Amino acid sequence: MKVVEKFVSINGEGTRAGELAAFIRFKGCNLRCTYCDTMWANEAGCDFTEMTPAEIHAYIRETGVKNVTLTGGEPLLQPEMPELLRELMADESLRVEIETNGAIAIEDFAKLRQELPARFTFTMDYKLPSSGCESGMKLENMQFLESDDTVKFVSGSMEDLDRAWELIQEYHLTERCHAYLSPIFGAIEPKDMVDYMMAHNMNDVRLQIQMHKVIWDPNERGV
Repeated sequence: MKVVEKFVSINGEGTRAGELAAFIRFKGCNLRCTYCDTMWANEAGCDFTEMTPAEIHAYIRETGVKNVTLTGGEPLLQPEMPELLRELMADESLRVEIETNGAIAIEDFAKLRQELPARFTFTMDYKLPSSGCESGMKLENMQFLESDDTVKFVSGSMEDLDRAWELIQEYHLTERCHAYLSPIFGAIEPKDMVDYMMAHNMNDVRLQIQMHKVIWDPNERGV
């Protein structure tokens, strides 16, 4: 598996924001979002370390950290991902989250987690209009989300917020899973997003700020 980064930090967002996590970042993505902050990991010439699922598991065990975030790039593009999930979910000490971009079908992975001794979770992006990639979204993924999963709407404009709210209502996301709004760093004021949430009575939708971009330089790697 093509690993471009592995490190321990805090989860900057999501249901375990502020908790320690071991991050495994994989090379490559099938999208090119306008606001991507890890574009370097998607370039053909990006350096990577080839690691087996067993080696990745061994690294995670060495960290002593229970939360695991598999990210990218797009982790579900790795052919060995089912093997890695079987390896990690056999370890009862771990809690595994997959950050996926919404443009990869998750049905087979959703079926796989029904077979495993423990359940990993999805944090699935939906790419809104300002991303330039909304046409790549697989809306059929919504039906495979469970109560511990998350849909993340990275927003940079009122148009983005309108689209996010439309999808939250259409797919009953607050009843199905967690729903988060996240500002594109430097593109929209969080206060304006809160005003929008109040104006639309967005119960059970959460605003999140990327904590790692507040604690460290927004462009710093390995955090």
